[in-house]
Amino acid sequence: MANSSLQTSLRSHSLCYFIFFLSFLSCISFICYSHSSSLCRPQPNTTSSVPHQLSSSSAIKILSFPSSWNHLSFSLSPPTRRLKIALFVKRWPQMNLAGGLERHALTLHLALARRGHQIHVFTTNSSFPNASIPFYPDAPTMFFHPSPPSPAGYLNQALAWREFQIQNSTGRPFDVVHTESVGLFHGRARSLPRLAVSWHGIAYETIHSDITQDLLREPKEPRRSAFAERLGKVVDEVMFFPNYAHHVATSDHAGDVLKRIYMIPEERVHVILNGVDDEIYKPDASKGESFRRKAGVPETAQLVIGMAGRLVRDKGHPLMFEALKQAFAEDLEFLQKVFVLVAGEGPWASRYKALGPNLIILGPLQQTQLSEFYNSLDVFLNPTLRAQGLDHTFVEAMLCGVPVMGTRFASIAGTIIVGPEVGYTFRPTVPSLKESIFHVFRSGEGVLREKGEAARKRALHLFTAKKMVMAYERLFLCISDKHYCNYPLPGDGRN
Repeated sequence: MANSSLQTSLRSHSLCYFIFFLSFLSCISFICYSHSSSLCRPQPNTTSSVPHQLSSSSAIKILSFPSSWNHLSFSLSPPTRRLKIALFVKRWPQMNLAGGLERHALTLHLALARRGHQIHVFTTNSSFPNASIPFYPDAPTMFFHPSPPSPAGYLNQALAWREFQIQNSTGRPFDVVHTESVGLFHGRARSLPRLAVSWHGIAYETIHSDITQDLLREPKEPRRSAFAERLGKVVDEVMFFPNYAHHVATSDHAGDVLKRIYMIPEERVHVILNGVDDEIYKPDASKGESFRRKAGVPETAQLVIGMAGRLVRDKGHPLMFEALKQAFAEDLEFLQKVFVLVAGEGPWASRYKALGPNLIILGPLQQTQLSEFYNSLDVFLNPTLRAQGLDHTFVEAMLCGVPVMGTRFASIAGTIIVGPEVGYTFRPTVPSLKESIFHVFRSGEGVLREKGEAARKRALHLFTAKKMVMAYERLFLCISDKHYCNYPLPGDGRN
């Protein structure tokens, strides 16, 4: 019994030391990240398409470019070299009902097919109900190779790999392979030197999320047992991530973690920020006003706050619920003049309704409706407790000219809300969020309008689908032909 207690104590101490070590590394990473990225990050009023240390006459090797590739201006003209690209993704989106990873795959590869590249999508047949494989008339070079999912619901690696080998030996072999997260497992990926993986979240980032959510649990609520499992997953990722030839991080912070914590060589880590279609998400005051009327927002409303996405715990809705509940109780004017539009579904929808008529639950919206939704807002708020990836909703709102509010995680404060000129950040606590909401309420229409204009300017500079697609296309070209690893090439830097 004594030996058992001693072993348990030692394991607990070891876990504590490991957590402390990771926290120490995180501090170093964030400090180094903040220091190194300050030189690369464009200043609030900067309109230049390249970071300050890169002049228009500089020649660089882009695989070692330290900042986001979205800062670079690649030629918009389709390249003379047309690629044959294999994409591995767990699911293909249907009817715009998809998560960020699936939407990223659709936006990126549909655009690449429209630019003349041949795209082969290896995914699960559960993506296509009733065997309705999509066909895009303006992208005839996109082909789908669905297979039954594994028992756990993932892409069946053996079946997908067998089909990949068939297509790889048909005509010419693939020039490059792209996997969205672990669509293609590392055991097979390590045999492919011309491969890039896009990470939409890594285990190391989720430790911060776990700590935040644990601090917010109720006094009698048991502590979740995820910590030890998460640490083990981080170690697993550090061990198998090097099996992927090239890594694409969707935020500056994630890129820094891959280099400093996961110890992947810098020339194999590339930051390409997510982008959305700025032809869909753009300012339209008349549509915004119409949406407000249809949603039932009274004309007397002084501030309309919007939220979008899954209404679940890890998206921060317990935090938002309590902050709004307290704000309505403490300030009569706030209660009378502030309305919240909630686009999405989940268990917190019914709880929000209990706060009264100030909360208007819209349910899930289609893409065109989302654009109208954003245009109806004075500010967009994302209370997420997940410190990973780059959420599309921030970008969509910014492109519509709406200022944004977000949790002060490194991926958000380091890439999206980089300063008060585009929006507001808050600590993941009820007092901090409530204080931030009150601050927005008292800011006034003019201040919010200025922040919205600055937010759109930043989004157009970095977060459009066009920027993202051009960066990925150059990466894929570079992986297949070293000539394209040089920057600038003829035509670059002109858009």
